[in-house]
Parts: sequence; C-alpha cells; structure tokens
Amino acid sequence: SCGTTVSQLERLRTEKGEWLVYRSRQSGREAAELLPQIAERALDRLPIPKRMRWGASEAQFVRPVHWLVFLHGREVVDCTLLDATADRITHGHRFHHPQGITLYEPADYPAVLEKVGKVVAYFPDRKARIRAQVEAKARELGGRPDIDDDLLEEVTALNEWPVPIAGSFDTQFLSVPHEALVTTMKVNQKYFPVFDAEGRLMNHFITIANIESRDPSVIRAGNERVIRPRLADAMFFWEQDGKKRLQDHIESLKDVVFEKRLGSMYEKSQRVAALARHIAEQTGADAAKAQRAAELSRCDLMTEMVYEFPSMQGIMGRYQALRDGEDPEVAQALDEFYMPRYSGDRLPQTPTGIAIALAERIDTLVGIFGIGLKPSGDKDPYALRRAALGALRILREHSLSLDIRSLLSFAAQQLGDRLSEGEVVDEVERFMLDRLRGLYAEQGVASEIFDAVEAVRPANLADFDRRIEAVERFRHLAEAEALAAANKRIGNLLKRVAEQPPDTIDPGLFEAAAEQEIYGVMERLSGEIEPLLAHGDYATALKTLAALRQPVDRFFDEVMVMTDDAARRANRLALLSRLQGLFLRVADISHLQSLGRES
Repeated sequence: SCGTTVSQLERLRTEKGEWLVYRSRQSGREAAELLPQIAERALDRLPIPKRMRWGASEAQFVRPVHWLVFLHGREVVDCTLLDATADRITHGHRFHHPQGITLYEPADYPAVLEKVGKVVAYFPDRKARIRAQVEAKARELGGRPDIDDDLLEEVTALNEWPVPIAGSFDTQFLSVPHEALVTTMKVNQKYFPVFDAEGRLMNHFITIANIESRDPSVIRAGNERVIRPRLADAMFFWEQDGKKRLQDHIESLKDVVFEKRLGSMYEKSQRVAALARHIAEQTGADAAKAQRAAELSRCDLMTEMVYEFPSMQGIMGRYQALRDGEDPEVAQALDEFYMPRYSGDRLPQTPTGIAIALAERIDTLVGIFGIGLKPSGDKDPYALRRAALGALRILREHSLSLDIRSLLSFAAQQLGDRLSEGEVVDEVERFMLDRLRGLYAEQGVASEIFDAVEAVRPANLADFDRRIEAVERFRHLAEAEALAAANKRIGNLLKRVAEQPPDTIDPGLFEAAAEQEIYGVMERLSGEIEPLLAHGDYATALKTLAALRQPVDRFFDEVMVMTDDAARRANRLALLSRLQGLFLRVADISHLQSLGRES
C-alpha cells in the first residue's frame, strides 16, 4: 500500500487501457550519509562461520579490528563500525612500518600501502607475486615447484609482504614415498616442494616469509630445523609398516566396522572382491588379479602411515604392495581403487584398477541405499552422489559394455538379508540415471534427448552414448520435427485403444494407396537398418528412417485409422505399432517434439 487517497491518484492511458497511478517523489540523500549503513549490512552478510569478540568490545568479527579507514572522495565518512571510528590513518607491516600512514584518496590505498607500508593489499596481486617468486626460486635450485592452488591461496592469506626462502633436508628422507613427504611439507608446514625435470622429489623446499630479514639464513635454518622431525616421523612410519606385509592386515579388518548393518571392512572387501571378479570376467581383465587387489584394497588403512596421513590411503597400498612383491598391476590397482577421488580427477587405467574401483562404488551404493540411508537434500554422509558419478565416469569413459542393472543385482544378492529396502536395485538405478542426466546436461545434451534414449533402456552406457549421439544428429535433420510429432501421435493413439494391435500386418486389408506405400517403405527400410543396428550405427539407422517422413505424412492425411471396420482398424494400428517399433530400436523420438529442430 502507498498510504494514499483516491484524490491523489492520476489516470494514465496506454495501448492496453487506462490505469490509476500514484506518483511520489522521494528526495535523495547524501552518499556519505548512506555509506555507513551499506557497509554495516555488507559486513553482517559476510559468511563468517565463527565470529570473535576482543577486549571489552561487544563487536564481533573474524579477527579484532584495530582501526578503520573510510573515505568518500577526499572526505572521511563520519561513522563507527565494529567499535572502530573512521579516520584516514592506516598502518603498514607490523615490523617494517607499524607507524601511521595518511591516506588522502581511496585510489591511493594499494600503491601507498605497498610503497610506504610494505603491504601488498590486493589479494590477486599478492598471489601472483608469490607464484612468480616460488617459480623463480625453484629455477635457481634446478627444479620446478609443486604449486597447488589451495596451498597458494592459504599462503597468500598468511602473508602480506611475501619473501621466498629456499631450504633443504637430508637426502636420506628421499627413501620414503615422496607423497608422504609432500603431504607433511604442504599440510603441516605450508612449504612448496620442488621436483626435478624427471618428476623426482628433490631435497629442497620453498617457504614464504612475511618479512625481509637482514639475515635470511636464520629463517632458512629455522624452517629446516622444524621440518626435520616431521620427515623423520614419516620415515619411521614407513620403516615400521615395512615389518608387515599388506596381507597380514586382512584379519585386522574384521575389527573395523564399515556400517553396523553392512558388516566389517573385511566383509565389505570380500563382497567387493567377488563383484570385481565378476566385472573382470566380463571385461576381459584378469579375474584373479581383480580379486587379489580387492582383498588387499583396505589393508593400508591399518598402517601407521595412513593413520598419520589419511590422504595416503591407496598410495601407501601401492608402495607397500610393491615392497611385498605383489603383481605390479595389483599394486597399481590399490591406488586406482580410490579414483576418481573428486570431480574431474583422473580415472583408474589398469583393467584391475577399473574392476575394483567400479565394484567398490556399486557395493557402497547398493548397501547404503539398501539400509535406507539414501542422500537427502544437502546431506550425503556416505558420499553416494560422488560414488555414483565416479562409477558412471568409469563406465562411460572406458566404454565398458556392462549392464548397470545386472551389476546392481549382483551386489544386492551378495548383501542378501542385510538389506531392508526391497526395491533397492530400482532405486539405485534411478539415482544413477539422474546423475547421468546431469553429466549429459553439463555437455549440453538437452533433457528431451536424454529422455528419448532412456525410454528404450539401453543395456549399457557405451550403447547409451552411441544412441545419444545418434539422436543429437537426427534432431538436426529436416524430417526430424515431423517424425517426432508423428511418433507422439502414434503413441497417443496406441495408448487410447483398448485392443492390443496384432503382431502381423495383413496387406490384403489395405484400402488406400498410402497404406501400401508406408508398408512397402517400412519393409525396405527394416532390412536396411538391421545390420546398422547390429553394429551400433544408430546415427545412420535414424538417418535411414528419416525417409519415412513423406509416407507418414501422406498416411495421416489420407487414412482414417480409427475406422468402424474392426479388422481394418486393427490392421492400421498394427501398421503404426510397427512404425513406432522401428524408431524404438534406437530411441523414443516422440520426446523430441517439444525440442524442435535446430540448424
């Protein structure tokens, strides 16, 4: 409500009629008057999970606020935010320039703070500077740095005046798997490891100091002293774990619960081993290797190295298996067991790794769904969405001709009476198809095309992919839109009739030339597409069927399908059912009607 009276309304005539309107003018306010409220609202909306208080202040923020610079043009905005009174005085680096710095214009801030205060204020500039410094320092060492973006972001946030320092450690530590050394350098110390041209870890690291020291060697020595016990711990774990073979840990898995209703890690490993063997037998992989790798897949969870560095799971398994003399492909599969670890991660490449990685995800999906713990909203404690996407990527990108439903059924049979959900195979299949729809959507495939292919339930994802590609091509043909509409019409007709169309067509019951024509064309095309379908050449098959466009149009123009003559009506319905069936050998193109044709 505008809080006005009828007498204050005006009439406004437009092309769409006459309207009653109320005009109100609100005077503007000075920007300096509005800015404090805008700033306060912006600060309140910052996503800070845990705020803190400081001193006797009631203000709350991510860290204590000691001063506030708030300028509008050359003028100070008169306000107090977070218990700090606005001024034009800021301060530089706490060691290099703790004194006050007067700012006269907002635009002066980054340049003055860097030149006078020894602070690189702009985060992207500071980040780029650190990257360049680390790369230059690594070149001096004859190597290349390992710079991952998460570490770079964290180091950038920890430093305001970055200065690179190179350090080194004893070469004896290089006998430890380099992933463990890299983990402790990155996670514990925020160091950048350095690798040589062959990709081998060097006994050097680069750290970023937040100060220009008169004697950088002191900082270097301090960092070298701190990293040594960390690396010594990693070496100790590696040596201790070498006193046992991986297979010696198998029995210990019986004492580790996966999920109380689904049993121990040992039981899960045995289920995965059986499913991996089943997959290997269908894909031509070595079934014995797949079973062995699956049985050992969780054994490294019992090592001290993985206990200390959880990110080493799988990696430690690979190293330990090689040390134990296991088959190299089995060892590699223990690392690939966890792939893909995250969206966009690389996939397992060995046949054994593919088998156990896929088996693990299928068993987890069926098991967790089977006890009613399916994902809900943003809650997915068992990472089932990630498991489904990982399984789908493995199946698609390796073009595996495996029937998803068959794999799910195999997993469900193994779980037996542990499952409380009766329709678990249907539920997991639907869940995976929803994820598959999302993968195709990311590639620009319209949902109508996905629906067209899903409707015919392809046996495997390799086949699904070929059909998607075929329908994508078909939709661009001039005949596509009319044939999609015709298939939609046929589907609706067949749904409405009570009687089931006969399996055979009787040409003797044809009355119109259009009936004879469409029958003849279908007979000819049916023979042409059969070898194409047998070889999975769905694109050419649909292109061939596009020749039905004119006969179909003529049929619907000249023939009354729902005639009173029961025999002829049944014969015509059989004709249409046969026509629909030809297209359904590839996809249900009736879904394309709403999509139209794109050139």
